[in-house]
Amino acid sequence: MAKIFFAFLCSIVFFFSITTAANASYAVIDAETGRLLEGSNVHSRMPIASLTKIWTALIAIENSQLDDEVTISHQAALSEGSSVYLEPGEKVTVETLLYGLMLRSGNDAAYALAEHAGSSLEGFVDLMNEKAYLYGLNDTYFTNPSGLHNELHLSSAYDTAQMLRIALQNDKFKKIASTINYKSPTKNGVTWQNKHRLLRQQVDAVAGKTGYTKVAGRTLATYFEKDNKKVIVVTLSESNDWQVHTSLANKIFSNYDYVTIADKGEYQATEQKTVELSKPITLLLNKEEEKQIQNVVHLSRKQDNFGIWHVFLNNESIYSTRVNIK
Repeated sequence: MAKIFFAFLCSIVFFFSITTAANASYAVIDAETGRLLEGSNVHSRMPIASLTKIWTALIAIENSQLDDEVTISHQAALSEGSSVYLEPGEKVTVETLLYGLMLRSGNDAAYALAEHAGSSLEGFVDLMNEKAYLYGLNDTYFTNPSGLHNELHLSSAYDTAQMLRIALQNDKFKKIASTINYKSPTKNGVTWQNKHRLLRQQVDAVAGKTGYTKVAGRTLATYFEKDNKKVIVVTLSESNDWQVHTSLANKIFSNYDYVTIADKGEYQATEQKTVELSKPITLLLNKEEEKQIQNVVHLSRKQDNFGIWHVFLNNESIYSTRVNIK
């Protein structure tokens, strides 16, 4: 068991170290924990174009059924920008609209989903912003479900990466966002191919979303998996995005490994108290970070049956979990 060092703050604390073997902005995060691994201008608030549709898809999935039938309104059919060519009065399932949204970036699909799931465009945007606030996406504000330019419609590379991480926890979203080709049963057998080129070309690229407006430039979000390592890359206003995403993902895969910081089991905190860790703590770290990790457990004076186990790197908590105290 690791050596234990004691310190007394406003609550009881013990900590121990376990030694283990331009204008563009970007963020690379661990898709499991959400930890920022690398980035530049990660919190700069910028237009994200159709990466907005990641959040639109999640909100629509959570507030409707995939087999719901949507009657396309005149306003939805006339949506500005990219389109899957919906017709006024046409009846299309939510599922088909979601594939049109994520694979072909249909603004008409975004409008139709918003009207259905939010009762109105404005109501749906409220749902988008409420959920962004709930998840602490402090750089983010939506004015529409498609990503069409509005001076107030902004996010950041970091927040957008977190959006994709959160959305991928929904199995329905993950299936849609990782689909290469979709043949619509309700659109006269039309087949849609995913615009995200890396998903079609690279086995490591699993899911994602493309975006573009004249103001935002090229925006791209990609979820990569390799050797059980899972990372998300987001670039904003990056013209060379395909290559940048591939290079950043490969860099992380080469330099980072999953490291077990603490094994499952019991740890002696004091003569009277034992901390029980119900599962191992395993994090994606590079070699230098492995040497700097500290484990800190906070024991509450008021609640003597549980505490919070933190993993600290450079004086910042990068992971936390509740633990039982015996």
